[in-house]
Amino acid sequence: MTPQLQQAIRLLQLPALELQAHIRELLESNVMLEPDEGEGTGTYETVVTAGESQAPPRAQNAVEVLDEGWGERSVGPSETPWSGDDDERQQDYADTGGESLQEHLLWQLELASLEPRQLAIARAIVDAISDDGYLTESVEEIAHTLRPELECTPTEIERALNDVQALDPLGVGARSVGECIELQLRQLDPTTPGYNTAIEIARHHLDLVAQRELSLLRRELRTTEEEIAAALALVRSCHPRPGAQVSAGKAEYVVPDVFVRRTERGWGVEINAATLPRVRLNQSYANLIGRNTSHATMRAQLQEARWLLKSLEIRHETLMKVARSIIERQTAFLDHGEEHMRPMILKDIAAAIGMHESTISRVSSGKYMHTPRGVFELRYFFSSQVEGRDGSGTSSTAIRAKIRKLIKDENPDDPLSDGRLAELLSGEGIPVARRTVAKYREAMGLATSNERRRAGQQPS
Repeated sequence: MTPQLQQAIRLLQLPALELQAHIRELLESNVMLEPDEGEGTGTYETVVTAGESQAPPRAQNAVEVLDEGWGERSVGPSETPWSGDDDERQQDYADTGGESLQEHLLWQLELASLEPRQLAIARAIVDAISDDGYLTESVEEIAHTLRPELECTPTEIERALNDVQALDPLGVGARSVGECIELQLRQLDPTTPGYNTAIEIARHHLDLVAQRELSLLRRELRTTEEEIAAALALVRSCHPRPGAQVSAGKAEYVVPDVFVRRTERGWGVEINAATLPRVRLNQSYANLIGRNTSHATMRAQLQEARWLLKSLEIRHETLMKVARSIIERQTAFLDHGEEHMRPMILKDIAAAIGMHESTISRVSSGKYMHTPRGVFELRYFFSSQVEGRDGSGTSSTAIRAKIRKLIKDENPDDPLSDGRLAELLSGEGIPVARRTVAKYREAMGLATSNERRRAGQQPS
């Protein structure tokens, strides 16, 4: 592939924020590029959908370009916090209030009445705790890290570990999931229904809970179904990753590349102008190079700058074509919801806009569309097809939505089994096997019919 094609492909698959960072680097390294401080606008097109226009059938999905700002303004730093090149502007929006789990624990240790020796051991233990809140080193390894300043016995380290495990968040400093859950359960009133059974489950039987072997669990513990249900409710109320409750990570925001909104003529598709880095060719330098036969390095930078601008134009146009084509096929989803999602694969869009499937894959990865129904990655709109009896197809996304709706509307005292769900879907002309329903249900994190029945019978 030519260098220009390689650059176009690389820019095509970059998400908006990574593209902004890449452009800032090029502005610093290539003197032939300069920021364009003009006000940028994105392309705006309206997809004229069926039922909203009296145009002939062939023109019902035509696209009208209402505003095209690309040719007049190239891309460069916008005035939004996520794409500007001013570090001070970004600092205004930085989250400086967060602290790490280690900082949170050390702050509590400083307030505790610990002897200097005991405090030093506790600090070493905190250093060995992962971001999830688990102790990642053994007692022997912690003792080794304290040498030669301190010679500690295992008993001393265990005593300091007990002090750390008493800190917030509950469960921190555990060496296993079972110990983490037990530490949290120990904070409850021992008279709580299911307390002792929950402790026993956390110590020895979490694997049976994970495998949903509830009948075997009941036989192992030799207790009643009501006791098991109460104990499992306590276990599931515990946090398996206590460290995640104290996070120093900055919030990550999804910046939509495309806006979709309803207009008088149909659905409007607009490129988010804030994601377009506005940059242009430094014409003064380019004119000087044009009159001089020397300066090979400057000529190379000039060629690189022209390739960049062309590649950005290709990226913009391709993203617009893909977004428009997706909306033309998924207007029913926008109008009525997930149950009306049409089956669509990469090949469909590739054929519609005359590009290769790999190009569609690159464009749809890491790019987001803001719609009245939420913000979705472009990949979300692609789904496999299940053939119906009448020859039509139903997307897997629509089937999952139907399963979710059927379970939501079911009788809690008589929940629908996977087989019954398959029968109901077949009655709607969607022939799916029971195992397919089970696969979709598990992927959505929905419990089995037996578990839903027990959950419905539990006292509120």
